[in-house]
Amino acid sequence: MGFNELSIEEFGQKLRAGEVTSEAVTKAILDAIDADQTNAFITKPDRDAALERAREIDAKLAAGEDLGPLAGVPIALKDNLCTKGVRTTAASKILGDFEPPYDATAVRKLAEAGAIAVGKANLDEFAMGSSNENSAFGPVDNPVNTDYVPGGSSGGSAAAVAGHLCLAALGSDTGGSIRQPAALTGTVGLKPTYGRVSRYGLIAFGSSLDQIGPITKTVRDAAYVLEAIQGPCEFDMTSMEVEAGDYQAAVDAGVSGLKIGVPKEYFELGAGEDAIHPEVKAAVQNALSTLEAQGAELVDISLPHTEYAIATYYLIATAEASSNLSRFDGVRYGHRSDDAPDLESLYENSRSEGFGDEVKRRIMLGTYVLSAGFYDAYYKKAQQVRTLIKQDFENAFQEVDAIVTPTTPSPAFKKGEKTDDPLQMYLEDIYTISCNLAGIPGISVPCGTTGDGLPIGLQILAPAFREDTLFQVAGEWERSGK
Repeated sequence: MGFNELSIEEFGQKLRAGEVTSEAVTKAILDAIDADQTNAFITKPDRDAALERAREIDAKLAAGEDLGPLAGVPIALKDNLCTKGVRTTAASKILGDFEPPYDATAVRKLAEAGAIAVGKANLDEFAMGSSNENSAFGPVDNPVNTDYVPGGSSGGSAAAVAGHLCLAALGSDTGGSIRQPAALTGTVGLKPTYGRVSRYGLIAFGSSLDQIGPITKTVRDAAYVLEAIQGPCEFDMTSMEVEAGDYQAAVDAGVSGLKIGVPKEYFELGAGEDAIHPEVKAAVQNALSTLEAQGAELVDISLPHTEYAIATYYLIATAEASSNLSRFDGVRYGHRSDDAPDLESLYENSRSEGFGDEVKRRIMLGTYVLSAGFYDAYYKKAQQVRTLIKQDFENAFQEVDAIVTPTTPSPAFKKGEKTDDPLQMYLEDIYTISCNLAGIPGISVPCGTTGDGLPIGLQILAPAFREDTLFQVAGEWERSGK
């Protein structure tokens, strides 16, 4: 096993045993990034700065300092997370040369925990997409099979972890953008409860839906990263101070006595292209049987408003996107059109040249649903249905401790297969969207592969701020399901 293939836990054990140094592992990661052909990174790391940081960590350990589990760990950052003095583009031409004057809170907390930032990972432009084919800097290949997409929007982060270009990465999840690419690349992806992690410094897509979280190689590694980045922030009034629980103990706790809900709606997709892939369904049912054998009780439940989730999400998310992206006007920062004889032309041409097709599509839809005469019929109605979806989960969690579903209805699809059909692309998030609408935590863990060797993801959902329950179920499956 190469140094760059270690998990965070394995790296920490070897580091403290004197078998590796942070400098050696960081150099292996930097070499792997230089050789990468998947286009996982938009901005590659400052090699000298990363190695100097690694040497500082090694020196502290040699001096006997007691450092945390992320000390010296190379971590990639999704390129919609602000990093002071480092280009942050959100994979958009309109922010192609933007260098933030501050760090996102999650980025700052990782640095304080001793992690080493190793570049800005590619994504769908402004986090809008499910395949990482919408980036102004080109699509990302799935390292499992480069003919296939890695998922999105955190496709670069997931590809970097799966391709051993870092030991972990940060992504953002608005409707499944951490969990879906994790499922398609065979990695672990955690979307925390809304408010668990500060969104300060995250370039906003849908402010009531966005959440920052880790993509890692193991469940325990995800717990390490969440422990480092969680907590309230004075710059984000939606972040909350809530007792975290002992995540490490939860990973080892087992599932004996837990009630796990199995929602019928997640296994009853229609026929043809809308059907759940048979190998995905079989893999998830096998996982449920394994958890049952380990002492969990399976309970059939219903989440009756699931069928409205995609329509609800794409009304709310696009409305929020149209508002959030109105600030990108070619005046204060970002791309400014050279063809702008007057102020109106400056706005129109800068935005037309700077935004990609998918972003324009969502801005137009969001502006439409917020416009006079349509607000009540679309946006207001979507918010009402969102409440019903949230209530579905609240009712279910009165009966069960966690819910287990597929992460995606199918494994990774080939590049270009769905780019001409946005509606089919949107259906890729059918199992992940409800989690964001309800504000609850969710995690995707590897659940075997198809006959073609493509990864399958298992999604676990829990009540708000019960990430410890996620780690309990995910940890058991990781141990017993292999």
